[in-house]
Amino acid sequence: DVFYVPFCGFFSIGLWYIPIFIFIIVATAFSTNETDGLDGLVGGVLLFAFAALGALAYTQHHYDLTAFTGVIVGALLAFLWFNIYPARFFMGDTGAMSLGVTLGIVAMLTNAGMLLPLIAFILVLESGSVIVQVLSKRFRKKKIFLSAPIHHHFEALGWPETKVTMRFWIISVVTAAIGLIIGLLGK
Repeated sequence: DVFYVPFCGFFSIGLWYIPIFIFIIVATAFSTNETDGLDGLVGGVLLFAFAALGALAYTQHHYDLTAFTGVIVGALLAFLWFNIYPARFFMGDTGAMSLGVTLGIVAMLTNAGMLLPLIAFILVLESGSVIVQVLSKRFRKKKIFLSAPIHHHFEALGWPETKVTMRFWIISVVTAAIGLIIGLLGK
C-alpha cells in the first residue's frame, strides 16, 4: 500500500493502491496498443521505457526485475530488427497490450508509477491525442487533429512513416533518460 513520489518520499495510501494499480495497468495496455500503428514505433518506445525501468530496478537491487527487463529489451531489439519499415511481421494487439501491461507492472514493482508518464511519454501523448480528439468531436463537433492518434496526424501532414517513427524514438529516449535521472536523484 506504499506509493513513491520522487523527492517527497513514500506514502501509505491504503486501499487506494488497488485502483491506482489497476488504472496504471489498463492505461499502459491501451496506450501501448494505440501507439502500435507504424512499423517499429511502439517497439522503440517500449525499448527505451523498459531500459529505464531496468536501470531503476538495478539500483533498487531488484536483480530479478533487471534480468526480466533485460530479456524484454533484447526481445524488442530482435523484433525491431525485422520490424523496421517496411515491416516483415507485426506486433498486433496481443503483443502490444501484453507489453503494455508488463510495463505498468514493472513500473509499480519499481515504485516508478509517478515516473511512468515521463518514462513512457509517447504513450501518454498518443492516448492524450485520442482523448482530446474524441472530446472535441463530441462537444465542439470539430476535430483538433487531422487524424488520431497523433502519429497519424503527422502522416496526414505529409511526414513519411519513418520520419514520425524516428522522431518519436528520439523523444522517447530523451524522456526516458530524464525519468531515469529523476528516479535516481529523487531517492
